Amino acid sequence: MKFQYFPGCTLKTKGVRLDACARTAAKALGFTLEELPEWQCCGAVYPMARDEIATRLSSVRALTAAREVGEPLVTLCSACHHVIKRVNGDMKHDADIRAKVNNYLKLDPPYAGENEVLHYLEVLRDKIGWDAVKAAVKKPLTGMKIGAYYGCLLLRPSREMCFDDPENPTILEDFIRAIGAEPVYYGLRNECCGGYTTIENRQYAHKQAQRIADNAKTAGAECLITACPLCLYNLTQNTDGGLPVRYFTELLAQALGVEEA
Repeated sequence: MKFQYFPGCTLKTKGVRLDACARTAAKALGFTLEELPEWQCCGAVYPMARDEIATRLSSVRALTAAREVGEPLVTLCSACHHVIKRVNGDMKHDADIRAKVNNYLKLDPPYAGENEVLHYLEVLRDKIGWDAVKAAVKKPLTGMKIGAYYGCLLLRPSREMCFDDPENPTILEDFIRAIGAEPVYYGLRNECCGGYTTIENRQYAHKQAQRIADNAKTAGAECLITACPLCLYNLTQNTDGGLPVRYFTELLAQALGVEEA
């Protein structure tokens, strides 16, 4: 089983563990992530203006590259997934955006949002299956109490992302069970951490991140896992550091016995 893979900029710099552990775990689970040969930054923030065409182009280039080889496009960074998935929706549902992008890029055949965009977690859930993940675990994380931190970007807007129930998501908790650990439910697991406000208002970012960490710790979590490099930064750099935060792929690789803790 092979997928085209869009790593994104952060996974080449600050988020190398998210990327490296994902690749190692994929091999252990029997699927291949083939990195797109000439990908560009997705832009990090979805362009809200309908006439903002230029900032959609890099996402469409990645989508058409995956289409050329007939494989779904897999993402890992929450921000990259958010941008590429929504731009793909624009190309599928907005005739004006579709026409302008196809005209600018001179795409032949035109692109109309037909390629599938999957987050790595969706690959585990929908293509591999939790039972298969569980069966591949060599070092189950028995006794570890883990809080899932979703944040904003994977879940919302739910009609476009189609990732999970935005109010009561389960994919990360199912992942935690599959690697042998115990999921800890807490009220703020799908609240924004305030990461995007860090530069402008670090005090607010600290307040929001600390609320989440305190809420998870009070509920019994020994650590948090996330798929978002910005969330991980905010929850580690803008809190008191009392609750460890790790990428979900790190614990996956650890449980599969292919990466040390």
